[in-house]
Amino acid sequence: MAILITGGAGYIGSHTCIELLEAGYEVVVVDNLSNSSHISLNRVAEITNKNFTFYKMDLMDRGGLELVFSRHSIDAVIHFAGLKAVGESVQLPLSYYYTNITSTLILCEVMNKYNVHKLVFSSSATVYGRPELSPIAEDSPLGATNPYGRTKLMLEQILQDLAASSEQWGISILRYFNPIGAHKSGKIGENPNGIPNNLMPYISQVAVGKLEKVNVFGSDYETVDGTGVRDYIHVVDLAKGHLRALEKVMGKSGVDIYNLGTGQGYSVLEMIAGFERVAGRSIPYQIAARRPGDIAVCFADTQKANAELNWTAERGIEEMCEDSWRWQSSNPNGYEENSSSVREIAAASWE
Repeated sequence: MAILITGGAGYIGSHTCIELLEAGYEVVVVDNLSNSSHISLNRVAEITNKNFTFYKMDLMDRGGLELVFSRHSIDAVIHFAGLKAVGESVQLPLSYYYTNITSTLILCEVMNKYNVHKLVFSSSATVYGRPELSPIAEDSPLGATNPYGRTKLMLEQILQDLAASSEQWGISILRYFNPIGAHKSGKIGENPNGIPNNLMPYISQVAVGKLEKVNVFGSDYETVDGTGVRDYIHVVDLAKGHLRALEKVMGKSGVDIYNLGTGQGYSVLEMIAGFERVAGRSIPYQIAARRPGDIAVCFADTQKANAELNWTAERGIEEMCEDSWRWQSSNPNGYEENSSSVREIAAASWE
């Protein structure tokens, strides 16, 4: 069974490639590498010792995408590709609306043309906006508060309308909470461009000496230690959730929406302390003012995914921190190092 993974060179996409290859699927990756590195795919090949096909391509290239579908008997698509930075989306809203929505429309049109109607879509907990209560269930009120989140919310509605138009379509929409961690091998992990936007890569870059200290935004929330609480999920658990969603969607029609999280929250200071334990070094931080729009607590209700996908997040905070540190300490500059020897594997493995 052949699965097309858009954005497969990215953080979550590359880990999902591993899970699919190890489960025996044929994998075809499309990625324009605008926010990722081909080296991650080289390392996926190293880890799995399996070949797959990679096309450096933008989803806006309809002709190129049709060529991919004509060359491969694609059975389903896992769609990660898109612009993804909340802060950047506020500065570049037109780019986010145009890129994320148009590329998905083109993908779905090409899928329909080639009679491929099974899709797993990468959404986000940002669609919940500023929830008043946690845990957050799939039927909680929606209300994204930034252009990135709104593109996800709009695309969710588009996909629901698409599925309603024909019983051929089977779609799983996965709302992620806060992915962290890395593959146990230390070969692939989160590799943000520039200064990280998310907590864990920021902590790990402070630990490795690339950044001076962690800014903790707010210490007066009504939480265990006054800092914000979020639901952090290991990226391998998240990748396995995609495998379960794919298995589910292959046998049904319509749309299902699932939260992927642990159902448990950890504070910023708890995350820093956990990382200090596994790294064996102190992480300097400073308390800063709250950021506008931040909330005290946000974590998932995962009962639906647990029951319907037979999926549960298995890795705890210690393992998340251990794997993040293994990746960062082994690759202090991300994928910038040791690329020449790996590239030979890629040349033998992919188009």
